[in-house]
Amino acid sequence: MMKIKLTIVLLLSAFVVVHLSATSKVLSLEQCVDSALTYNRNIRQQELNRASRDIAYEQARANLLPNLNASAGQSFMFGRSLIADNTYRDVNSSQSSFGIGSNVTLFDGMRMKYNIEARRAELLASKADLEKIKEDIRLNVTVAYLQVLLLKENRQTAVSQLELTRQKVEQRSALVTAGKLPEGELFELNAQLAKEELNLTRVETQLKLALLDLAQIIELNDFENLDVELTAAMKEAELKILSANEVYQSALLSRPELKAAEYRLMGSLKNVEIARAAYLPTLNFGAQVSTGYYNLAGVPNNSFSQQSRDNLSTNLGFNLQIPIFNRFTTRNQVANSKLAVENSRIEIENTRIQLRKTIEQAYQNALAAQARLSAARRSERASQEAYRYAEQKYEAGRASVYDLYSAKANLAQAISELSQSKYEYILRINVLELLK
Repeated sequence: MMKIKLTIVLLLSAFVVVHLSATSKVLSLEQCVDSALTYNRNIRQQELNRASRDIAYEQARANLLPNLNASAGQSFMFGRSLIADNTYRDVNSSQSSFGIGSNVTLFDGMRMKYNIEARRAELLASKADLEKIKEDIRLNVTVAYLQVLLLKENRQTAVSQLELTRQKVEQRSALVTAGKLPEGELFELNAQLAKEELNLTRVETQLKLALLDLAQIIELNDFENLDVELTAAMKEAELKILSANEVYQSALLSRPELKAAEYRLMGSLKNVEIARAAYLPTLNFGAQVSTGYYNLAGVPNNSFSQQSRDNLSTNLGFNLQIPIFNRFTTRNQVANSKLAVENSRIEIENTRIQLRKTIEQAYQNALAAQARLSAARRSERASQEAYRYAEQKYEAGRASVYDLYSAKANLAQAISELSQSKYEYILRINVLELLK
């Protein structure tokens, strides 16, 4: 009889949950992750940083091109001016000048080449940093998502326990009214009912806070109608623990924080070559075309077009700069660049050590979660049997209300621990997957 009642209560609880979910916006874990990746401000900031690195890289490549500049000038002279016969006369004059020129670097000790490679390494490191932020957000969303699922299951358990106690109160109230039981039998039942109502309120408050936390992570304003669901891919029966070595070997090839450190080392090595390039001479080539117009007041002057043709001149030239002594600036820049290389190498080693440590901890946590889940299942089955036996004794009058609700409290605790163990196991497996 009690099994039938328990089944009815569970079905009613499930109906309530389904009805509430029908009016809510149910999001899968993938949808929550996509929303967080789309709207997260840290990602948007890092994307701006990556765009800045991209501009720096494009500018480094553009530095290989020659420049081209035009110039124009206008001057006025009052008083004595130089005239056509190369003598001075007391007249006012004006002069216009026009020119266009170009310069190109022919050799700079390969500085521009190494600069392009250094900026490219910085760009790749920035992209890896962006991927690292995305990985962290995926983990944060997964933790928040599973916390909501855990609290939803705890709420369903609390609702079921509360309904069972209400049925007991109704049954005992009828017997007390009929005079078959003393009124004192109801006192402990009503106290237990109030305790379970308080527990349900506490769980619902925790659930709302967990939904708020998830909504804030995925940048969703309306968390009141937010709901989540356990997908088939997240069921613990489908999840397997990967070995720590397997995860580490995969992480060495794919983890973004390690790639970012390697790219920064690459950039540091190129910065050493850039600094060394200052020891070598620099050769530039330049070309310029210019003309001008000269006008004397009160004196006949050739036309603008005539003077522009007559005054047209072309300059071609090479400029060679050979460094001899610059107060040890280049030597010290090379030394600082080498220090940066060593620092980058240490950063790579620290990243690998930290990654190995994180993976080993995640692996041990997964094993512990698996063992805890197995123990929680055994505890839940034993508590179910203990409660069933206590209920039979209570119905037969061979056990007190205290004995019954002690067994019920143990069962509720076992169910709660099973839920926690299940979602912790799912989380630990997902952490290992994300670390690959």
